[in-house]
Amino acid sequence: MRQFDDKIIYLLNNTIPTESFKSQVDPTAKCKELYDQIHSGHEKRELAITRCLNLSKEKLRELKAQRDNGNESPQLLKTMRKEQSTLHLLQSELNIEEVVRKRTIDVYHEKCRSFYKPPKELET
Repeated sequence: MRQFDDKIIYLLNNTIPTESFKSQVDPTAKCKELYDQIHSGHEKRELAITRCLNLSKEKLRELKAQRDNGNESPQLLKTMRKEQSTLHLLQSELNIEEVVRKRTIDVYHEKCRSFYKPPKELET
């Protein structure tokens, strides 16, 4: 899902026309289209990670409730530890997503700032 962010510099170089092609391409429209794709991708990834995070939290709550009801089986404890690890990984993934988003936004602004100014929501 991060391919778009990984290729942002290449995409920007293809979006912004050189002096010889400026009359053939509308850089404002291209930058707006690119912004829409960036914004959509970020929202989808954040939503997916958050959904997984919430499912993991709920599963962990259920496992803790089983343990609190007297089930101290080694299998339950092992499953709880595994789910706690998953939860920590997903929380880390949200932090990584923030870093990737910031990098992409910075690169986007560097190349497209003179052609298209996005709404405030992207500028974080």
